[in-house]
Parts: sequence; structure tokens; C-alpha cells
Amino acid sequence: MPADLHYLSLDEVARRLKARKLTSVAVTQATLDRIATLDPKLKSYATVTAERALKDAARLDAETAAGKSRGPLHGVPIAVKDLCNTEGVATAAGMAIHRANVPAKDATVVRRLKDAGAVILGKLQMTEGAFGSHHPSIDPPVNPWHAAYWTGVSSSGSGVATAAGLCFASLGSDTGGSIRFPSTMNGLSGLKPTWGRVSRAGVFPLADSLDHVGPMCRSALDSAIMLGVIAGADQDDPTTSPVAVADYAGGVGAGVKGLSIGVAGKVAGADDDVRRILAHAEEVFARLGAKVSKIELPASFETGSRDWVAQCAVETALAHAETYPARATEYGAVLAGLIEAGRKMSAVDYARLQVRRAALTGALNSLLAGIDLLILPVMPNATWKVETLAAAGRDPEMVASRLRYTAPLDLSGHPTLTLPGGLNGDGVPVGFQIVGGAFTEARILSAGHAFQLATDWHLKRPPLQ
Repeated sequence: MPADLHYLSLDEVARRLKARKLTSVAVTQATLDRIATLDPKLKSYATVTAERALKDAARLDAETAAGKSRGPLHGVPIAVKDLCNTEGVATAAGMAIHRANVPAKDATVVRRLKDAGAVILGKLQMTEGAFGSHHPSIDPPVNPWHAAYWTGVSSSGSGVATAAGLCFASLGSDTGGSIRFPSTMNGLSGLKPTWGRVSRAGVFPLADSLDHVGPMCRSALDSAIMLGVIAGADQDDPTTSPVAVADYAGGVGAGVKGLSIGVAGKVAGADDDVRRILAHAEEVFARLGAKVSKIELPASFETGSRDWVAQCAVETALAHAETYPARATEYGAVLAGLIEAGRKMSAVDYARLQVRRAALTGALNSLLAGIDLLILPVMPNATWKVETLAAAGRDPEMVASRLRYTAPLDLSGHPTLTLPGGLNGDGVPVGFQIVGGAFTEARILSAGHAFQLATDWHLKRPPLQ
């Protein structure tokens, strides 16, 4: 058994399993042992389904021995965010009122993972209802790189578990930055696909028109493999697109030579770490043969994060209509405050939001029609400490600032890949985003893979035993 088994890439583990150099039972047991050792401190899992995982691993090993393969994840242990329905396993969406919710049917993304041979280790912890704060009854996950730092939300458990080697990949969801925040804070490669690229059937909503489900992995290649499994139209989710699914993993080696890449000339509010990481990414892509130029973001991008808060509030009020205000006392203050704001919005104000949202989407479509890719920060401040966030509270300006480079892309639905591009002074990862036009995930992933072939930031690991 390799000493660094827990940090092998998903791709490498899958290849070793296929070649019968490893067994799924051995890999699954080793990962479960690591969870038992480290997760009492890291708190990344809401539920660990050890018995079920080992049973599935044994069945998949028998299929391997018989010459059968279910697909690219055959026998690989992964985990899913606890808002994805999992048949027979409690799915709480980070909410106290849903702790006894045991779905009878898998979410489409979970079913597709299982059909591709994945071993599901359990459900990963998350914020209440996938908004900005963990329920008061839940101990938040701990950043494995440095306990004083934020994990990112709402896919906090997905970020921590994947970074710490407690699964080989995970699913997260992104409504305003919830794949990208934990990916940058934990040094992962996280993909927010185009809205409609991945089914949301069986996934607990925060805001239906903003929610995206996507992979959180340790490399762009692994994200490409995961996306190839979960992407595609779904009759259970009529909002999924019929646009054909690409061979994301097969095309990931396309590189960036000759591509036009725009980098924002003015990066509002960016700190020194953000500027350094963006300059580094710009230099790497230029060296790889891309045509890098400065661009100007549309004015509507700057106001998008404030509009996002209002849009999310209204849709969250709708998502919780059956339990709020009927069970309001069981909600945490942060999620309850968002719902209250949504319930108070007038129809006219909501209509104004839709007009501005359409204008933002159109402006971004025009920008991305003139370039192949766009490089952006994830946050203006590269990293956040837990105590700094706590002191800031839910100040609207602070929230809008943190969402400045993420939320507009949820409003517009464009795909974006977050990659690690450096470390701050405390050795905590700093990431950046690669953004593309609708349904250009293959191009984004190949650009990310090219960057990772030329750098080693994605190979850095947190200081854990």
C-alpha cells in the first residue's frame, strides 16, 4: 500500500484499481481509517457510511476480477455534500430540522456517481441550507492548512475532506461562491459548471436559479473526470441543457496555445496576495503560448454581488416556504435573516433585479465573445481568518465585497474553474478563477490542466500526518 495513498489523484487511483494493483476494499478501508483518525478534529463529515462503503467496494472488486468496469470512477472512494439526496442515508442540508430526513431515492448526481463505480464514503458537512453560516448546533469544519483560517462556505466539508485526503474527490454546490471559496481556501481545483450543465434533481435548493452542482478535486484533470460522469440532461430536472456533453477528460490536454485570455486591468479591492497570484497566472499562460491582454469588466459586474444578495433572499424564502416561518425558531439567525429579507421584497423591486440580471448576463456574454477565457480573483482578500470574519459579522458591504468576483457568475450562469496559484505568508493556499462562455467547460479544464502541468501548486498538501 503506498504511503501517500490518501493523496494520490483520483485519476491515479482509478488506474491502479483497474490494473488490479490496488483493491477498492483496501483503498476504502485506508480512507475510512484516515477519517477516523483525523476527522474528529477536522469535522468535515456529517455522516460516514463505512459499512455501506465497504460492502460496495467488495462488490466492485468482484466486478473488476470478472473483467467488468462501470466507468472512470470504478472503486474510487469519494464523498458528497450533505444536500445531495442519498437513498437510505440522512440528508440534512446542514439544517437541524432535516436531521431525520432519509431520502428514498438518490439525487441524479449521486446515482450517476454510483453508476460510474464510485464508492460513496458519506455526506460532507455544510452551512445551514447552503447559505453563509453553519447552524449553531454544528461544529464548523476546520481548515487543514491552518486552523485559524476560514474553510470557505458553504461546501466547507467538501473542501476540508478533499484537501486532507479523506476522500479522492467530492461534490459541492455553488450559489454565490460555495465551490470557489472552499476551493481557494483549501487548495483545490473546483469547477462551477454552466447553469444547466449538471442536474439539480434531488439536491436541496438554496436558490434554484443560482444553484450549481460541481466537482471539488485536487486537480483539473480529476475535475474533468468527475464532470464527465455527472454532466448532461436529466428528465427529472427540466432546467438541464440538451447541449451535448464533451469528452472533458479526453480533451484536457488541448493546452492554451493561441487562446486569447483576458485579465482584468482594474481589480477592485485586491490585496497584495491576490495581485501576486494573478500576475503569476498571467505569466504562466503567456509562457504557454496564450495571447494575454488586459480587459475591463462591465460596470454591472461591480454591482452584481449586491443584486445577488437580494435575488438569493427571494428564492431562499421560496425554498423554505414549508418550514419558515412555521418553524422559524429552529433556524439559525443568518439563514433566518436572509429569508426574512426575501419575504419583504416587493414584486416591483424583484422585477428590477431581473432587468439588471439580464443586462449583466448580456454584458458578460459580449465580453466573452471577444476572448476565449477570463482570469479573475476568487475574492478581493486572498484569504480570511475565522476571527476576522466573525468580527465583520454579516455587514452587507463586507458580504458584497467578498462576493464581488463570484456572485455575478452565479447570476449569469457562466462556468468557472478555481485553481490554487500560490500560498500566503502563513502557508495557506490562494486561488484564482478561469472563466469561459456558456458550456465551454472543456476549454476551461484544458487551460487549468495546462497551468497545472507547468506549476506544482496543486501538489502542495496541508501539514497533516
